[in-house]
Amino acid sequence: MADLNYYTIALSKINLVGPKTAKLLISYAGGVEEVFKLSKKELFKIPGIGQKIVNNILSENHFDAAEKEIKFMEKHGIKALNYLSPEYPQRCLHFEDAPLLLFYRGTSDLNYARTVSIVGTRKPTEYGKSSCEKIIDGLKPYSPLIISGLAYGIDSTAHRKSVESNIPNIGVLGHGMDRIYPAANRKLANKMLENGGLLTEFTSGVGPDREHFPMRNRIIAAMSDVVIVIESARKGGSIITALFANNYNKDVFAIPGRTNDERSEGCNKLIKQNKAHLLESAADIAYIMRWEEDINQAPIQSTLLLDLDPQEQSIYDLLKEEEKLHVDAISQKLKLPLSTLSNLLLTMEFKGIIKSLPGKQYGLY
Repeated sequence: MADLNYYTIALSKINLVGPKTAKLLISYAGGVEEVFKLSKKELFKIPGIGQKIVNNILSENHFDAAEKEIKFMEKHGIKALNYLSPEYPQRCLHFEDAPLLLFYRGTSDLNYARTVSIVGTRKPTEYGKSSCEKIIDGLKPYSPLIISGLAYGIDSTAHRKSVESNIPNIGVLGHGMDRIYPAANRKLANKMLENGGLLTEFTSGVGPDREHFPMRNRIIAAMSDVVIVIESARKGGSIITALFANNYNKDVFAIPGRTNDERSEGCNKLIKQNKAHLLESAADIAYIMRWEEDINQAPIQSTLLLDLDPQEQSIYDLLKEEEKLHVDAISQKLKLPLSTLSNLLLTMEFKGIIKSLPGKQYGLY
């Protein structure tokens, strides 16, 4: 039982040790298992590791909890995806607050070529629900993975429509896998397992506490190429997800609503402040994300003298240093939204300067 997941689960159980601290400990120790071999003196040498964390690492019994969790996973067909696993959502890896470990129950690949999250109010209007269904219908030709939070309202509509349309979809939970919240979505969640699944960073026994939902929202944003907001007040989980997406250089889209409708205030504000593209149909997403472009065109022979604008030059310089990089890593390092970056990468491919590699990576010719 003493495998990587066993030690990673044990590490995640340590009080006051979140993703950033856990990665710091692993980096210093040289491995997950090695963290538990560090002495008190060695732990105190790690920057940012204080008395309370040291005491928690040395005094708490983390391994019983890890063994219990692994038995629960085996019983219910749940996979533990640590950040080194190829099944872990690769789009999340480039953010320092990404979970050390994710628990997954389902059948779908989490690393689809195109991923779209849909979030919104828990009390949508018929306009909101209809808009959500039309967007999903329009997205189907582009074969995306749909992601949402399995909450009431727009989330449920997005999951239900995806199931009906046979589009793979993932529900990211704000609690452990031993429950479904809200309970009314249990039947829907079971259907999602056939072509999609459920994902969480929380172990069994962890309930749907208020502070867990912003944590869930950051995963939804990080996993997505596109975040769509459909009906939202000025504050709430949907806006938090959109702001996470902005910070992660993801592309946010919002469906506008009437100016006197509280449930559209958040969407209208995102558009007004240039924090979201105005969304009328799925075609808007395809156009901005360049999903309609034929990227299979043969590359043009590169020349010795490169005609590059400043943004293209920054991509060229980065790939010259790194050899090859995932598109999300390029986006994060250069602080470029994916839609802008996609246009630049496509142009540079046509110029014969860069080449597309498996797994959404790019390198120089």
